[in-house]
Amino acid sequence: MRALKIAATGMAAQQMRVETISNNLANMSTTGYNTRRAEFADLHYQQLARAGTVNAADGTVLPTGVQLGLGVRPSAVSVHLSQGSLSATGGDLDIAIEGNGYLEIELPSGQAAFTRDGALKRSADGQIVTSDGFAVAPQITIPDDARSISINGAGEVYAFFADATESQLLGQFSLAGFTNPKGLEALGANLFSETEASGPAIVTTPGQDGLGTLRQGYLEDSSVDPVREVTELIEAQRGYELNSKVISAADQMLGATTQVR
Repeated sequence: MRALKIAATGMAAQQMRVETISNNLANMSTTGYNTRRAEFADLHYQQLARAGTVNAADGTVLPTGVQLGLGVRPSAVSVHLSQGSLSATGGDLDIAIEGNGYLEIELPSGQAAFTRDGALKRSADGQIVTSDGFAVAPQITIPDDARSISINGAGEVYAFFADATESQLLGQFSLAGFTNPKGLEALGANLFSETEASGPAIVTTPGQDGLGTLRQGYLEDSSVDPVREVTELIEAQRGYELNSKVISAADQMLGATTQVR
């Protein structure tokens, strides 16, 4: 009774789809989060009668054959890359990326990570870091006596002082681009790492080589569409129920077989 195993793969696929949708809804307020989509592919087929096989002595060929599919399997959980809307925060260290690109982060291990979460903070020694305390590369330190800072679209960071009329350039943010950003590995905490699939990071100045620009005082909202997610959740739930009914029907058929006298 192949239907039992086939329906089981269908239930597992719909469960994975629900889990992906659940993660999207859980991150509907996460800064810079992009929607994920579970993708599936059919499993291999059992060839009971191969198409094109000679079926008779006169050379008659089977036009289609008999191929029985054995279920479904997950093929990918793909990231739908899209620009989220920008929300004004007014924070000096809140920056949104308008367009493509990622901020480069230096992890304590020395490994480079990347993020679109521009909710930056100032550490005790004045260094610009993420909410988790990871340093933004290149490292920029704000002097203790700085009255305010300004960040322009090209990522240049200027400090204003009470005893000076002109601003002082502290450094410049850079952005990293990838040939295949969907190939980045999610690390959690809004961080990604490069992989062989994504290709190496191409680090350059904001606004160049197809990368976006920075906007101070804004944060990028999540690109999750709650209405679409709930619609797909209902569809996945119905698919799970239908596959469970197939299992019930196959069980009844097996029961009828065992009761034959």
